[in-house]
Amino acid sequence: MPEYRVVDAFTDRPLAGNPAAVLVLDDAYPDAWAQGVAAEFNLSETAFARPVDDPGADYELRWFTPTVEIDLCGHATLATAHALTERGEPGPFRFTTRSGVLTVTREDGLLWMDFPARPPKPVEAPEGLAEALGARPRWVGLGGAEDLLVELADEDAVRGLAPDTAAVAALPFQLVIVTARARQGPDFVSRVFAPAVGVPEDPVTGRAHTVLTPFWADRLGRAELTAHQASARGGDLLLKDRGGRVLIGGRAVTVATGTLHL
Repeated sequence: MPEYRVVDAFTDRPLAGNPAAVLVLDDAYPDAWAQGVAAEFNLSETAFARPVDDPGADYELRWFTPTVEIDLCGHATLATAHALTERGEPGPFRFTTRSGVLTVTREDGLLWMDFPARPPKPVEAPEGLAEALGARPRWVGLGGAEDLLVELADEDAVRGLAPDTAAVAALPFQLVIVTARARQGPDFVSRVFAPAVGVPEDPVTGRAHTVLTPFWADRLGRAELTAHQASARGGDLLLKDRGGRVLIGGRAVTVATGTLHL
């Protein structure tokens, strides 16, 4: 019977950051089974890793929300690397994924993910965006094909958002990322809404920071940044802009382990 861990990512304490379920499996598995397991856990993502015979990678890694498989997930990648470390594997970890090979290394007590950067390109605000968010955008851009970045006037506007979830879900994007410069502490804050893929608000989103990092690196003129995702649970990230790549650093803590009776 497969074992699992529930790991809080982008935090150094339990009951904060973003929880992900992680299963490290020995063999291939049916897609429908994986989707059912993810629905059962009902977390923003459940990660499935299994060893592969590949000179360029150590594990296949896939991510499922409660309703769909997705192409890229940061916090569940961090959680998987943390789980493998607890199993006694030293890393670095090379994962073959829908987004190519992603590497996670440990340095100075942090796990660092090496992800492709997705600098946002400015676009016209989609019809209904301001009404869906309940706030007027200062700037709007598209990171990749499916993630919308929205800059608001200030940190208070980001923290105070109470969006219309159904209206956000009707927009043609997987993620709606809302951000502003922070008043003090981190360089910027953000929140991420993904009701179109079954996640009304994601607590901490590594994927979003592949868009946020180049955006704020350009705005602030610095390659190394700190970020806080201002969800109810909250989470902190260290970021390094490397041109075509983004390094995302964070901590993680295991909060539950068990066995699936499936």
